[in-house]
Amino acid sequence: MKALLFAILAVAGALPAAASAPKPLDAHAVIQRMVASEPSLISYRARVRVAVHMLNFPFLSPQLDGTSYYKRPASYEVVFDSVPFYMKGFSRLFADMGEPGAWERDQNVVLLGTRMESGQPLLVLRMTKKIHSDILDHTDAFVDPRTYELVRMEWHYSSGGTIVMTQSYRVQNGFVVPSTQHATIDIPHVRAVGDAVFSDYQVNVLVDGAVFSK
Repeated sequence: MKALLFAILAVAGALPAAASAPKPLDAHAVIQRMVASEPSLISYRARVRVAVHMLNFPFLSPQLDGTSYYKRPASYEVVFDSVPFYMKGFSRLFADMGEPGAWERDQNVVLLGTRMESGQPLLVLRMTKKIHSDILDHTDAFVDPRTYELVRMEWHYSSGGTIVMTQSYRVQNGFVVPSTQHATIDIPHVRAVGDAVFSDYQVNVLVDGAVFSK
């Protein structure tokens, strides 16, 4: 009997340990998975056209044309050809969807959990400024756990105003890149919608780092 017991223990010891439960994700892990997607995409340059319609000033419907730049690991910028003076703040919005790799530089990020929307689970990250802002209360980012793509961001202001930006993707030259963005702006004294369309992608091209300091 002892010999049989020793044999059983020896075989059991030789078997691989049962797979442990996956480590629960935290905000940093989610961001790292977002950054790790498309590892062969080093950089891109694309044209972007933004059509804005001011709902409380219907006669104002400006169109902005510009260039978006991305450089791994965490640099993203949109430079518009020209911006009307009353659009200066809005023009930043289309760059603020930003690059997840840069979020933790100046923001505290926590994972709130998973939210079901239209039958699809989305991971929800909440960001608050490391240096307190009297204007912006917090920002929520919604991430598709199947692809780790950023599908929506919501900016919540201390005034009670909100800006919501959704983003869709397409395959370009074998890489998944942003295709369109839709913004809904509802802040005191300003209600507007904006739509951006990306085109003329050039991938893995030289991008001057100086463009990200603008």
